[in-house]
Amino acid sequence: MLIRTAIAALLLAASGLIASAQTQALPETPPPGMAFATFATGCFWCTESDFDKVKGVVSTTSGYTNGTLKNPSYQQVSAGGTGHAEAVRVVYDPKIVSYERLLHVFWRTHDPLTANAQFCDRGSQYRPAVFTHDEEQKRSAEASKAALQKSGVLKGQIATAIEIAGTFYAAEDYHQDYYQKNPIRYRYYRSACGRDARVKEVWGAEAGGS
Repeated sequence: MLIRTAIAALLLAASGLIASAQTQALPETPPPGMAFATFATGCFWCTESDFDKVKGVVSTTSGYTNGTLKNPSYQQVSAGGTGHAEAVRVVYDPKIVSYERLLHVFWRTHDPLTANAQFCDRGSQYRPAVFTHDEEQKRSAEASKAALQKSGVLKGQIATAIEIAGTFYAAEDYHQDYYQKNPIRYRYYRSACGRDARVKEVWGAEAGGS
């Protein structure tokens, strides 16, 4: 069993939460003056934590996107076969932070050389991806990917996907802000999964998006 799946199972048992609690689709239109960005970098606990640190990010929501099942549960997605990716919906203020800056952070907080897996989590549900919300985001994502590949910073072919954003389902409440609610379990998972070590190996001094 994967480390994080085991942790989630223990949390459910300890809290009495219902594992099959139904998830809900989020609105497709951002709040006035705000914009959406959706990213997958493996474990959504970690993606949420990384993007919450970015100035101009208003909120982050862990969830599931671009699959075939309506209102999927964590258990269904993590088992594979639904087509969904664990992802994070970012609401940001474009007056403070640009989409290009978010892409910069995105690339440097995951392993773009590995498809259908990130760190200790395996399967297409953990695929790294940019989910674009309009043509401008699509062009920006494709341009940043091409420029990064051409730069030679990465020692291999970029495997990260660029997909058109589909319906986004907010994950169960116990997954939201997990790194804040359960800091000890979160730090253990992130370290044991080898996330930061691998990002540092891939990106060197650029790791973390700074």
